[in-house]
Amino acid sequence: MKKNNTSTMASLSLSLLFSLLLSLVSAHDSNHLPGFIYTRATGRCTPQFWSGRKETWPRMVPETSTVSNVFGWRIYKRYRSDLTLLEATARNDEEDNPFGALLKEGTTALINSYARKGFPYKPWQVKTMVMQGFVSEIAASSQAKHFSLANHACS
Repeated sequence: MKKNNTSTMASLSLSLLFSLLLSLVSAHDSNHLPGFIYTRATGRCTPQFWSGRKETWPRMVPETSTVSNVFGWRIYKRYRSDLTLLEATARNDEEDNPFGALLKEGTTALINSYARKGFPYKPWQVKTMVMQGFVSEIAASSQAKHFSLANHACS
């Protein structure tokens, strides 16, 4: 009888602990999860994935293409003329630079639009939105967030 009581108490304690952890996780959004639960998303559509060359890039946007050739003159005015799409996906200046974030996420969205069926944007839409985003910092930041959401939700 005592063994059954002990095992019942242990399983009850374990289920309470598990419930507590679940409530803590659900109380926070995904950006603020505790470190032992959170893992960085490096899915098949993220800038990290494409800059890591884990998959062949679509023929329509080779990794050696320059961003100025793909996205146009507004990019050319802001970045060096020989900046490649691969370099754009590997950038790390998006934290304080909305234009850097737009370039990184927009380039990734363009690759995904060619490589992933069901991606929410067509290539022409991505190009248009990138060019429109380079009008101002507010537009760049907003558009970069939209692209980032689409890139991270894609599979």
